[in-house]
Amino acid sequence: MSAPVPFTLRPAELRDVAPIVQLIRELAEFEKLTHLLQVTPERLRPHLFGEKPVVEAWVAELPADAVAEGESTVVAFALFFTNFSTFLAQPGLYLEDLYVKPAHRNLGIGRALFTRLGKLAAERHYGRFEWSVLDWNENAIRFYEKLGATVMPEWRICRIAGEALQQFRA
Repeated sequence: MSAPVPFTLRPAELRDVAPIVQLIRELAEFEKLTHLLQVTPERLRPHLFGEKPVVEAWVAELPADAVAEGESTVVAFALFFTNFSTFLAQPGLYLEDLYVKPAHRNLGIGRALFTRLGKLAAERHYGRFEWSVLDWNENAIRFYEKLGATVMPEWRICRIAGEALQQFRA
């Protein structure tokens, strides 16, 4: 039996923008949502590292000798932002996306990222740690439930985007 591959969790840095965008592309393919994809490093960079960042990210990185030649050492990311609960009168941490490259799953990377974000939410005295999951993604649902999450079937995500959102300008 081989030894587990060591990985490092750290806050994303400017040099991670392109690898994060590549991971977002892979996530969109997995979720069959590439038709919605507009992300580029140039579009993401100011939101992570600009004058007024609105999102944060953590990455999981492997040693260079643990990935194929030419492949990024960044093999997973979690992108999140602060939301707010009026009922609790407290901010919360909302996880927008977490993705681990398939070749590097079952190494504890996803669990470690979740644990780190949960710790971050607790350290910041947030009232909640929330995210959404696609109803067909049974593996993710089981994973979240093992971590103690409650999947709330009575709640539905509502969204206005694209042309419908632009109608509000009128």
